[in-house]
Amino acid sequence: MSMQVMRGWAARYAPRVGLIGLPLCLLGPVMQAAQAADYDGSPQVAEFVGEMTRDYGFAGEQLMGVFREAQRKQSILDAISRPAERVKQWKEYRPMFLTDARIARGVDFWRQHEAVLARAEQEYGVPAQVIVSIIGVETFYGRNTGSFRVIDALSTLGFDYPPRAEFFRKELREFLLLAREEQVDPLTLKGSYAGAMGLPQFMPSSFRAYAVDFDGDGHINIWSNPDDAIGSVASYFKQHGWVAGESVVIRADVTGDHADEGLTQGIEPVKTVGELRALGWSSHDALRDDRPVTAFRLEGSDGPEYWMGLKNFYAITRYNRSVMYAMAVHQLSDMLVQARGVK
Repeated sequence: MSMQVMRGWAARYAPRVGLIGLPLCLLGPVMQAAQAADYDGSPQVAEFVGEMTRDYGFAGEQLMGVFREAQRKQSILDAISRPAERVKQWKEYRPMFLTDARIARGVDFWRQHEAVLARAEQEYGVPAQVIVSIIGVETFYGRNTGSFRVIDALSTLGFDYPPRAEFFRKELREFLLLAREEQVDPLTLKGSYAGAMGLPQFMPSSFRAYAVDFDGDGHINIWSNPDDAIGSVASYFKQHGWVAGESVVIRADVTGDHADEGLTQGIEPVKTVGELRALGWSSHDALRDDRPVTAFRLEGSDGPEYWMGLKNFYAITRYNRSVMYAMAVHQLSDMLVQARGVK
């Protein structure tokens, strides 16, 4: 960031001048503007700013300047409070992501960024097609990255959504820290209604923990720099246990009346291949009996499908805790390889 831009940021959030000395004709509009600010004067915000000042060295008045411009968005509260949709079956979920358009655009994205993807695969051990698939599922390769200002999303949810206020205030703290570290104006960055950001939709805490400056320009930009987004996805997977060269998931055959007793409750791979074998599970791939797997069933278009997720499958679920999400990412990555080979 240039010194000129940094001075502009500082000037924007410099302490506001007092009201003394203002012409009376201007006093009314100034008071109205102060009253219109959604978070100016909020005890919660004042407490939060105090913590950021005490614990992280922020200038209190400058930070209050940010919150004077932050806006409470009812549309964000409506979105996060909306009743959950009926849980879709795999046969309904899969067609949402495995489309001809997403595959074609993914092949284009792969070709456009082939050298960077190859370098990420070499450095982190994460296949190029998996990185492309994640960005494709999350934002259609950058087409849908979110239109809310991140400061508005995290302020609204951190101060006006009690069920998860603690979580979103933590993300707000991480967001302000990353804005300071990257020397960017926090009022300019956009994301989803929940504050997920950029091509890979990282929450601020994930950004600070896993995002990387993959093009070496001194800043991490996952919003408009595909190089950094690609490297950051690879970094995330590597740090969540991705094992280079290993499979992701294996189709299982089941027999007998006890197969469903082997299904994993949750995501974590708690049952072993041997335990599943005793319940009627088998596969064409040779797996050691002591290998832990995530055992799950999906309702496909041709009936029930039984699967065993391996360590790399679990790594994908760390991005989004859903077996259907992980399967969509995996199968899209396979389709990208096939489509790229055809063309």
